Amino acid sequence: MKPVLLIDFGSTYTKITAVDVEEEKLLGTASSFTTIFTDINEGLENAVKLLEQKTGKLEFAERYACSSAAGGLKMISSGLVPELTAEAAKMASLGAGAKVMKVYSFKLTEDDADEIRAAKPDIMLLVGGTDGGNSECIIHNAGVIAGIEDDFPVIVAGNRNAARECEKILSPTHKTYICENVMPKFDQINIEPTQKQIRDIFLERIVTAKGLSKATDLISGIVNPTPAAVMKGIRLLAEGTAGEEGIGELLAVDVGGATTDIYTICDGRPTKGNTVFKGLPEPYAKRTVEGDIGMRYSIKGIVEAAGISKIAELSGIPVGRCEEMVEHLSTHTDEVPCEDDGEWARLDYALASMAIDTAVERHAGHISEAYTLMGLSFIQNGKDLSNIHRIVVTGGSLIHTKKTDEIAAHALFTAASPYSLRPVRADILVDRNYIIAAMGLLSEHYPKAALHIMKKELEDMGTVISPDLGAQKEESKFVPDMNEGSCHGF
Repeated sequence: MKPVLLIDFGSTYTKITAVDVEEEKLLGTASSFTTIFTDINEGLENAVKLLEQKTGKLEFAERYACSSAAGGLKMISSGLVPELTAEAAKMASLGAGAKVMKVYSFKLTEDDADEIRAAKPDIMLLVGGTDGGNSECIIHNAGVIAGIEDDFPVIVAGNRNAARECEKILSPTHKTYICENVMPKFDQINIEPTQKQIRDIFLERIVTAKGLSKATDLISGIVNPTPAAVMKGIRLLAEGTAGEEGIGELLAVDVGGATTDIYTICDGRPTKGNTVFKGLPEPYAKRTVEGDIGMRYSIKGIVEAAGISKIAELSGIPVGRCEEMVEHLSTHTDEVPCEDDGEWARLDYALASMAIDTAVERHAGHISEAYTLMGLSFIQNGKDLSNIHRIVVTGGSLIHTKKTDEIAAHALFTAASPYSLRPVRADILVDRNYIIAAMGLLSEHYPKAALHIMKKELEDMGTVISPDLGAQKEESKFVPDMNEGSCHGF
C-alpha cells in the first residue's frame, strides 16, 4: 500500500483526502478548521487525527496541497475593449483558478488606481490591443499601475509591440512578467501562457504571502489554487488520460457559501447549419464564478436574482417567513440545516436550486434571431451546452441532501429562458466525498489512479430531463428536439 495525502487549505476548513495509489482506492476523508492566522500546520494535524480515527495510523509516502485560504488568489485585470481584450483577461484569470475582483476597460483613472490600491490584489493582469494594434492604452495603464504603492506582481499579456515599454515603466515598482498576448488577433484567444504564469507566481510568491509556507515541511508541494485543482480534476474526468478514456463532455457545478462556480469541458460551438457564432471564441475548458450567488455569505444575491416569490414557491414557505429566514441566515452563516429540519431544509432546497439555475444561465450561451438575405438565421453568443449529457455536482447543499437530483435538474433547459443553450437531459454525478480537487492534485503525479478513483467514487444519481419538454414544445421553436438527438431543433 502506498498512501498519498491530498490537502485543500480552505478559508474555513482544511479538507484532506487519503488514497492508495497502488490499489487506486479512496482510504478516507476528513476536515478541520483552517488555522491560517496562527500556524497552518495545526489545522492540518487536527484533520489528520480525525482521518486516522477512521483509517488507523497511516504513513504517507507523499503529500500534495492546494489552497483557497486567506481569500483565495485575488486578481485584478485591465484591458482595452470590454467585449474583447478585457474579457480574454477575465477568461485567463478564472481559468487559472483566480478570484477576479475587478476587470477594468479602456484607460485607467486616478479613481481606478485608488480602488486597486484599496483592493490589494495578489496579481495584476495588464492586457490590451492586438499584436501591432493599439498600444497607447496599455502603456498609459502601465504608468498608472506603476504609481500604485504596493508589492503585487504584474503580468503584461497585451500588444507585443508595447510589452517591453510596459516592463520598463513597471519594473522599478513592481515585479513584472511578460507573456504572449491573450488576444493576438481579433478572433483569436491565447490564454494558456498567462494561466501558466499565474500558477508560477502562485507557487513563487503567493504561497509565502498567505502563510502557507509554514506547511512546507509537511507536504511535498502546493501545486495550485483550489479552483485550478478542481479544473484539473474535471478535465481529467472528461478527457481521460493515456490508455484510459474519460466520460466525455460535461458540466460541473460547485455551490458554495459565498460563490457558485461553473465549469464546462466541451467545444460549445454551434450545432446547427443556420447558426453563426458571435464574439470571442470560447475556451474548451471554461470556468465562471458568480460572486453574488452563494448559500450563506451571498444568500441575498440568490434572492435578488430569482425573486423572493420564486424562493417561496419552491420551498412552500410564505413570502414573509422566507424573508425572515433569509435575513437570519445572512447573519448566521455557519448554520446548516439537517435533512429533517423542516422549513429550513426546504428553504435551502429552494436556494440551492435557484443558485444553480442562475449560475448555469449566466455561464451558458444564448441565441437570438437575425434576418439576412438568406432568410431567418440565428446568432450564438457563448457556449452551446445543449449536447452535454453529464452534470457533476458538489458543494455542501448538494452532497448533504436526498434531493440532489431535483436540485441539479435546475441546471437544465427551461421554457422560461427559451434562448438559453443549456443541457436538456443529463446523468447526474455527485461528488459526495468532496474529492474532485484532491483528484486534480493527484493527477499531477498519478493521473490514471485519479481517474479510476473518480469513476468509482462519484455517485450516479441517474438521468434527469428538462421538465419543460413536451408541454411547451409547440410554443417555441427554441425548445429542444429530443427525437432528433439534438438539443435545439431550429
